[in-house]
Amino acid sequence: MRATTIHAPFDMRVEDVPDPVVRNPGDAVVRVLRSCICGSDLWAYRGESARQPGQRIGHEFLGIVEETGAEVTGVGRGDLVVAPFMWSDGVCDYCREGLTTSCEHGGFWGSVGSDGGQGEAVRVPFADATLVALPAEAASDDRLLAALLTLSDVMGTGHHAALGAGARAGATVAVVGDGAVGLCGVLAAKRLGADRIIALGRHEARTDIARRFGATDVVAGRGDAAVEAVRELTRGQGAHAVVEAVGTEQSMRTAVSITRDGGAIGFVGVPHGSGTGLDLSVMFDRNIALRGGVAPVRTYIPELLPDVLDGTIDPSPVFDLTVGLEGVPDGYKAMDERTALKVMVAD
Repeated sequence: MRATTIHAPFDMRVEDVPDPVVRNPGDAVVRVLRSCICGSDLWAYRGESARQPGQRIGHEFLGIVEETGAEVTGVGRGDLVVAPFMWSDGVCDYCREGLTTSCEHGGFWGSVGSDGGQGEAVRVPFADATLVALPAEAASDDRLLAALLTLSDVMGTGHHAALGAGARAGATVAVVGDGAVGLCGVLAAKRLGADRIIALGRHEARTDIARRFGATDVVAGRGDAAVEAVRELTRGQGAHAVVEAVGTEQSMRTAVSITRDGGAIGFVGVPHGSGTGLDLSVMFDRNIALRGGVAPVRTYIPELLPDVLDGTIDPSPVFDLTVGLEGVPDGYKAMDERTALKVMVAD
């Protein structure tokens, strides 16, 4: 089959690799219908996180089950399914508690020795616990497939951040970051009933989506200018709930500075390139809570799926460029140069 591999910074290739096969009784092989490029994939692309030459890449996909192992009972050949960005066994202590990303036997697509989502097919361990079945008719609806694909990562991650921040009815929510996760954080905050949502971002095409998703205000400044603007919008107090969806020292410092005393930050931006920007004494004095981390999206899919299917939420606009599998290297270039927000892969 054909699959995307990474060989060095800025060196993405689509190559012939061995076809995936069922190795264990709990495995399934899924033919990929839709996958995408994640903002976190760019850290490997830029050489800021290590990869072995030839390693697979991509962790967001949905597709059709082609084969299952003898112990798989929850999905079958021909089923349309979505996969969260990590596989999990569903039975360990962490999985039973809903923290599937800490599964004792779990793993991440594209890790050494595993298939990546940006390919023609994927071997899925623990298929019954990992995969979520979707309505068969969705396979012929391009917009719905795009919306469902976000459940593999960015919609669930935005939801995780909004929950961690305490987004709720009556709350003012601020979202730091105008990437796909930040935009899904806006949508999640709206879904959770937030009265006011302030989106921080400088790119008009993205902030237009933020408004479409429920943002009531947009702040285009950065650093001190952004803090001043949010404070001005909130009678000097800041937001009850802040979503941090970038992962840099500056973004975390901004998040702390715009959080209301007694508020909380939900952080899901993958930390990279610097320290955290956290001053614990400031957080202590102002009673600011910090929650978040790697989102256990497998736990959230059953909750979010009905709202996607009935149109209550539609995260599909985060995809603004579609390429075929052979065009994935160009997709990385477009996202790296910020000419694309999020690239979907569809053949």
